[in-house]
Amino acid sequence: MRSVISRLVVKIGTSVITDKLGKVSGRKIRDIGRQIKEVTALGVKTVIVTSGAIASGMELLSISKKPKEIGRRQALASVGQVSLMELYARAFRAYNLHVGQILVTHEDFKDKNRCLNLMNTLSTLISMGIIPVINENDALSFEEIQFGDNDNLSAMVAQIVNADLLLLLSDVDGLYERNPKKYPGANLLTVVKKIDDKIWSIAEGTESERSIGGMVSKIEAAKKAGLYGIHTRIVNGSVKDVIIRVVKGEEIGTLFLPERKLSRNKWWTAFAYRPKGRIWIDEGAEKAIRENGKSLLPSGIFKVEGQFSRGECVEILNKEGILISKGITNYHSYEIEMIKGLKTVEIEKKLGYKYTDEIIHRDNMVVL
Repeated sequence: MRSVISRLVVKIGTSVITDKLGKVSGRKIRDIGRQIKEVTALGVKTVIVTSGAIASGMELLSISKKPKEIGRRQALASVGQVSLMELYARAFRAYNLHVGQILVTHEDFKDKNRCLNLMNTLSTLISMGIIPVINENDALSFEEIQFGDNDNLSAMVAQIVNADLLLLLSDVDGLYERNPKKYPGANLLTVVKKIDDKIWSIAEGTESERSIGGMVSKIEAAKKAGLYGIHTRIVNGSVKDVIIRVVKGEEIGTLFLPERKLSRNKWWTAFAYRPKGRIWIDEGAEKAIRENGKSLLPSGIFKVEGQFSRGECVEILNKEGILISKGITNYHSYEIEMIKGLKTVEIEKKLGYKYTDEIIHRDNMVVL
């Protein structure tokens, strides 16, 4: 039997590979290796995004409570990552599989040259039959360059490797219509066709993993993957042979269908770039962008927030403060402040020069 999935990204949460005492379990990682071996035989190329470095460091140093200080967490991640990869290497080697470690930060996706290098490395590892095992570089990451959780990281990875499916292994069975811990009779949502306000409200009221993220971050990951045409499935990682069964087509957990497929450049604008500022626009500009696919002109802008330069990503909000799009600006923030509300013919007169008529061109803008 050959799987219809040819490329798979599996995100493994900390709770999936730890025991009841919070210690990373070699037995659980070996079981994942066994499943990867079987799906590999079905023709599936797999990439793993794993958590667990800090948990490994805590175990090695006999620390029972996760510290709040970033520096101490980074130190634990540095120590624990070595142990974690040793477990993966040993477990997968038992099934004649080799793993390759890749540690990343948000900067590796934001910078196109670095991202291209990452794509090439992953492609080479996959072509050589090596299983990439990816984790955030927690030892170096801080607020400006961190993903915050591996759910969002796995969605970014799924995009750059052109995965067919993003499989999120968690400690919950999927997304329920209500919190199953409070409402035992709550129904599991087997398919989510569109991530709308109702789905977000369900996620916010759901208790999930002990680790960073929870259900909200999983919905965020499904949204990001879906906007690149990738299906996402949330399953309970403790279910026997769950990876194999999903690959073979069994309907387990919650499946999120993709909504549309953005071009890679627009996907980058939407998710890889960190917004450096905000621009508020009036109703006319909002309609032009949303309904007519137009560029953003200075005449529709009434407020600018933050300091940013040409070529940086900014958020575009309507009069109610609702985020409607993101884009790469052609002007510095101080220049937009000077020309907001003006017609395009007045730009040069006000500034003494003009780069373009558009503050943000529609080709460099993604409507959210």
